[in-house]
Amino acid sequence: MRPPVTHHHPAGGAARRPSLPPVTHHHPAGGAARRPARLLIVEDEKRLALSLAGGLTAEGYSVDVVHDGTEGLHRASEGGYDLLILDIMLPGLNGYRVCAALRAAGHEVPILMLTAKDGEYDEAEGLDTGADDYLTKPFSYVVLVARVKALLRRRGQGAGASPVHVHGDLKVDTAARRVFLDEDEVTLTAKEFSVLEQLVLRAGEVVSKADILEHVWDFAYEGDPNIVEVYVSALRRKLRPGLIRTVRGAGYRLETTP
Repeated sequence: MRPPVTHHHPAGGAARRPSLPPVTHHHPAGGAARRPARLLIVEDEKRLALSLAGGLTAEGYSVDVVHDGTEGLHRASEGGYDLLILDIMLPGLNGYRVCAALRAAGHEVPILMLTAKDGEYDEAEGLDTGADDYLTKPFSYVVLVARVKALLRRRGQGAGASPVHVHGDLKVDTAARRVFLDEDEVTLTAKEFSVLEQLVLRAGEVVSKADILEHVWDFAYEGDPNIVEVYVSALRRKLRPGLIRTVRGAGYRLETTP
């Protein structure tokens, strides 16, 4: 983790808004000519939230922090945020309900969901409510920053960047998280899709096992790294054996021709 908090400004000022709980603001140092991306962290572990806010502020982002799901929904609904970092276990409303309510209201802000590695909450459920990405605690700060940058980059590409990737008879919709082979939809688990997505986004290139672990399981993963092989094997069974090539000693490559 980066050391917490460079600039910490409590909300409000002289004019109080008694109807709203306080929100903590963090602003990057210096008067940047370009508006920094605005992030909202909704996390009830206050030390973690403030540590993340401090690190992300140092990265150049403008960060607000709240510790309650109801307030998080209110703040996010006001609009103006470029990304939401949303814990699942929250007082008031849990992260699933916050995410689902935002999507139902038409808010398209990217959402990165956080949860503890306790088996109580399901990645697939988080993604089904409309989250864009999912990170399991404990996670590497470096991985979190990488995910934040990737989501902001995807948002910055706007509607002109198609989320649908076509490679021969394989079609992968990274927004809807749907996969088609020869026009037939193939059902994948959330982890299977995430592994395939890493290969699709770098189709024709060799993607190392370490890269896949970093982006799908993150640096904090302490299990068997051969788990990647298990998921690649599952993808070959569900899609087509020759679609994903093993490059010995280097990683995997998605073939770009059928």
